[in-house]
Amino acid sequence: MQSGKAGGPVSHISQAYPDRVTVRGRDLAGDLMGRLSFTEYFHLLLTGREPTAQQRFFLDVLLVAIAEHGMMPTNVAARMTLAADPGSLQGAVAAGILGCGPVLLGTAEVCARLLQEAQEQVAAGAAPQTVAADRVRAIRAAGGRLPGFGHPVHRPLDPRAERILELADARGVSGAHVLLARSLRDAAAHAWGRPLTMNVSMPIAAVLLDLGFEAATVKAIPILARTAGLLAHLAEEQQHPLGFLMAARAEEAIAYEPPAEEPPR
Repeated sequence: MQSGKAGGPVSHISQAYPDRVTVRGRDLAGDLMGRLSFTEYFHLLLTGREPTAQQRFFLDVLLVAIAEHGMMPTNVAARMTLAADPGSLQGAVAAGILGCGPVLLGTAEVCARLLQEAQEQVAAGAAPQTVAADRVRAIRAAGGRLPGFGHPVHRPLDPRAERILELADARGVSGAHVLLARSLRDAAAHAWGRPLTMNVSMPIAAVLLDLGFEAATVKAIPILARTAGLLAHLAEEQQHPLGFLMAARAEEAIAYEPPAEEPPR
């Protein structure tokens, strides 16, 4: 049974032959190996194009920014999985990545969708500040959370977010989407009556969109970056196990209460 509209039976990414491997129309061994960095190669794989100098630079910046952030749920899940199954490195990595959603790691994609939709209104003639204010008011009135704002640790500023914006300004990359991100920050402070921390997800999305990335590809950057961090945690877990210690601390931290008995009928 087919679900959704199918494309033709064609892939444009890669093909292996007896004497060569072709990737995006280029000879892997004869051209790409030794010429492209992994960041440049990732861009080629993802988009079909080799990156400009700015795209390569900011991909490196963003991958470094989001790869590691301490004992986050992704790393805890991966380490506990490896503790339970020491032979399943790939399973432990998968366990960490499976939680990449709108609350953690995947937030950049949600921010990209918000910025993209807002920019469509700006392109139709609305002022960025007005669009941002309207969006924020609507989210606030509905009792929702503004994507890309707020952080449990970084207050009042997320140093990663500020550094990304600083570099984007310095290298002339800040465009319409970065302007919207800043407009959302101003509107959020007005709507909530206090400044909200712009976390790293919002500038990741804004800079990528200003560099020409599609919103649908934005989530790929945190996933790739965090995979590197997970592998570091798992290498440490193999040498210095913490997974069962985490499980024991969780048991200590959570109180058990038996369910209340139902009244007799």
